[in-house]
Amino acid sequence: MAQEDAAHGAPSLDQARRQIARYGLAADPQAVLVAARLMAAGARLGQAGEAHFARFGLSTGRYRLLADLEDHGGEKSPSMLAASLGVSRATVTGLVDGLEREGLVARRAAVGDGRGSVVILTARGAQRLRDLAPEHYRRMQAMVDRLSPEERAVFLDLLARLVEGMDALTAD
Repeated sequence: MAQEDAAHGAPSLDQARRQIARYGLAADPQAVLVAARLMAAGARLGQAGEAHFARFGLSTGRYRLLADLEDHGGEKSPSMLAASLGVSRATVTGLVDGLEREGLVARRAAVGDGRGSVVILTARGAQRLRDLAPEHYRRMQAMVDRLSPEERAVFLDLLARLVEGMDALTAD
């Protein structure tokens, strides 16, 4: 197990202990190790996700935007997309620009607000989601197949608690 972790760039408990000792800190090495491995896993997952969605001519961000539109009746304002995706409005603009060039989304004026706009999932965008769904969900399931349903439930609970703790990295 330790060799596997080292091969994937994840630190070991001994490394965490040495680093903490080097700086004369009183941190819990196991807690630091969990956080470091989670960050390493997140980076690897991000890379794998990009390779996965590239098969379908998308990026992770573009897929998430299309799926969010589909989940909300095929229409949403750019600011609402930014909020639900957890990205900036500028990022949404860039994603929409690329998806619009491919005919997967369109923009139109918002009803009742001549200055605002909404992003609409086109028929071509909805078809792209339908086309990738079988392969996408098969691979998603395969990624977690080594976990039992009970382990998945525990993992989801633990993950929710870890996500709540992420503010510690960005708090002032």
